[in-house]
Amino acid sequence: MNAAKTPPIKACRCLVFNPGLEVLDYRVPAGMTLVPGSVVVAPLGPRQIIGIVWDEGRLPGNDYPLAKLRPLLSVLPVPPLPAPLRRLIEWTADYYLAPLSQVARMALSSSAALQGGGMITEYRLTDKQPDRVTPQRAQAIERLAGQQATIRELATIAGVSDAVLRGMVGAGLMEAVRVDSDRPYPEPDPDHAVPDLNPGQAEAAERIIDAVRTRHFQPFLLDGVTGSGKTETYAEAIAAALTMGRQVLVLLPEIALTQNFLARFEARFGAAPVAWHSSLKASERRRAWRHVADGGAKVVVGARSALFLPFANLGLIVVDEAHEIAFKQDDGVRYNARDVAVMRARFESVPVVLASATPALESLAMADAGRYERLVLPDRFGGAQMPDIQIVDLRDHPPERGRWIAPPLVKALEERAKRGEQSLLFLNRRGYAPLTLCRGCGYRFCCPNCSAWLVEHRLSRRLACHHCGHEVPPPPVCPECGEPDCLVACGPGVERIADELAEILPEARVIVATSDTLNSPEKAAEFVELATNGGVDVIVGTQLVTKGFHFPDLTLVGVIDADMGLEGGDLRAAERTYQQIAQVAGRAGRGEKPGEVLLQTRHPEAAVIAALASGDRDAFYAAETEARRDACAPPFGRWAAIIVSSEDEAEAKEAARGIGGTRPVLDDVAIMGPAPAPLSLLRGRYRYRFLVNARRSSDLQTVLRDWLAPLKFPQGVRVAVDIDPYSFV
Repeated sequence: MNAAKTPPIKACRCLVFNPGLEVLDYRVPAGMTLVPGSVVVAPLGPRQIIGIVWDEGRLPGNDYPLAKLRPLLSVLPVPPLPAPLRRLIEWTADYYLAPLSQVARMALSSSAALQGGGMITEYRLTDKQPDRVTPQRAQAIERLAGQQATIRELATIAGVSDAVLRGMVGAGLMEAVRVDSDRPYPEPDPDHAVPDLNPGQAEAAERIIDAVRTRHFQPFLLDGVTGSGKTETYAEAIAAALTMGRQVLVLLPEIALTQNFLARFEARFGAAPVAWHSSLKASERRRAWRHVADGGAKVVVGARSALFLPFANLGLIVVDEAHEIAFKQDDGVRYNARDVAVMRARFESVPVVLASATPALESLAMADAGRYERLVLPDRFGGAQMPDIQIVDLRDHPPERGRWIAPPLVKALEERAKRGEQSLLFLNRRGYAPLTLCRGCGYRFCCPNCSAWLVEHRLSRRLACHHCGHEVPPPPVCPECGEPDCLVACGPGVERIADELAEILPEARVIVATSDTLNSPEKAAEFVELATNGGVDVIVGTQLVTKGFHFPDLTLVGVIDADMGLEGGDLRAAERTYQQIAQVAGRAGRGEKPGEVLLQTRHPEAAVIAALASGDRDAFYAAETEARRDACAPPFGRWAAIIVSSEDEAEAKEAARGIGGTRPVLDDVAIMGPAPAPLSLLRGRYRYRFLVNARRSSDLQTVLRDWLAPLKFPQGVRVAVDIDPYSFV
């Protein structure tokens, strides 16, 4: 007896990417084969738009005749979005109060990948020596060594026009190369270079491997001190997933960490994983997306956006440095990739590993409640010892006038220089100085688009806003009083600390490591190679250097201002300060040589500083937990922010008052505001904020929907909701 055939779909609900629209009904033409998740071309008015078939059938209660529905035009040649990914998109949109189409767009993040395969033309430099070199051609030759891409992509890399490169092609300085747009990636070998794990690592790895083999959802909190070998531990679970023929996703918080991780991965598995981040060329994004969708990309290492890639056969998710604030997106869909990763693992029925030396309080609470399984690695790998942490009280040991490095830290730097060991100075402030003013009239250089000071960058000779990107060259005279040569830099940034180091250790090789200087994977890789091979004596860096790097000869870490993170009223300030300093301290003494950490502070009695000095992490987390419990703050309560903005200040203020005037009165929800945001002007928009504090038992999303949905605002007003906010500016 023949099995009954599934009748063809005659109509479907299609998610369309058009502002103001979500799901529309379409007719499926005879002969067109599609399933839920298919990516299609649909008509909308006179236009053709991309859509995703979300479900079979028409909208509930819609009795519109089938024959009058407009037909879909075509099905694009890509695998349908799997059901677990569609459920994740729905959950993310519901939890973070974001439009469904806006979330779904993240899954179709490469428009080029939606077209069929084929050959494409890329270009590369030839060995021909030019007869005549213009400045632009010289710049292109310097920057494009070893590069191969399309003309447009190479022009972006070289910083020249397309015409310059096409002229080089005509002159024989560049040649065309035909390549398969979807050529396969090398396969990683799970048995390539299997490490010898210590008993603690082996036990933790086996627990994760069991979950991979049984194919069931299990969140693990891999809680190991810095240098304990967390990467090597979860790499064995990656090997198990590869052996089963399944795919793996590894999320990293910073693009600068990607190249370092790729090198370590290749050493273990004999082939590099597939990278996914914003700096990829369009052709690289297309190739990666298509091979993720067809199962050919076995291991993907990427930033938070990789979480929405359409994996065909996912077997494991890893979130490395899971405590990092970089996993929280603060514009568009304001999601936390750490939490969404757990939900994707749940929908995919796979284990997820949250790895960190300083876990978020929320993650620890989930482990204490038994929802996450906690795997502890208490010791450094290979017998290395944790560094000795000492306090430098700046009230007792003030730096010399005009300097920022205290005498005890200066002495420690000089000792390391004599021994040929590396040092790292940490200050989480980019540029040369956070404020520039006129010594004559006191004029302060502020951003015209934001309520923020312009930061002086002497390396690039610019005054820059770190919020909107506005830049201007330092003027020769004060704009207010016209006085020449009167500008004064106030406060230190990493560039100023590097200048001070040049005076203290004139022979030292100093490198500044920030998002300004390591702004591409290639530059990050150069930095890692230089530091690993002893090509630098002192690293001066921001939070970028607090995680993921392993430099065996680095034995001294100096924290220039341990108090800085405690300022500004951030509700997570103590936890974040502890995490940053503990992470940067963990860069010291990771090899055979012992490490030392000096914390410069004016508040040695502060709970965070005392906990760092004593190494008593549990005591700090216990105190912070009780403070959160008393304040009904996460993980014991819930937060949401409402941000109202407009280019017209009066309009923003009036809209915020209107929202406040309709606020619900509930026993389990407290609503504070509206109040001007700490950054009351950001990117040319005036901003007001509400903070909503709710008990865990409340249905916060429903409260916010019922409150905000009926309200109407002028066209220039934007109202954004941030669930579980991390930024309070």
